[in-house]
Amino acid sequence: YWSYEYNDFNNLEFDSFMVKNNLNEFRLLDVDNRLILPFNNQIRFLVNSLDVIHSFAMPSLGVKVDAVPGRINQISILMNRPGLFYGQCSE
Repeated sequence: YWSYEYNDFNNLEFDSFMVKNNLNEFRLLDVDNRLILPFNNQIRFLVNSLDVIHSFAMPSLGVKVDAVPGRINQISILMNRPGLFYGQCSE
């Protein structure tokens, strides 16, 4: 479960839950609401957790950031190529 917010677009917020396993999809990676990121733009992620330490990762982009309760961690990336990238909890 991940919760997303687009601050630049009228505070659009939504939740994303993992879908049940399907033989035609990657196991434990596909979600019901995908995060859409703008191409050729700098993107800032603010990451935190409400319960325990988690870690948000997008391995194909070289992104990994810890989500720690009571702390906001920040990373910035430049989306310089289009594609479908899978984010996952790696903690």
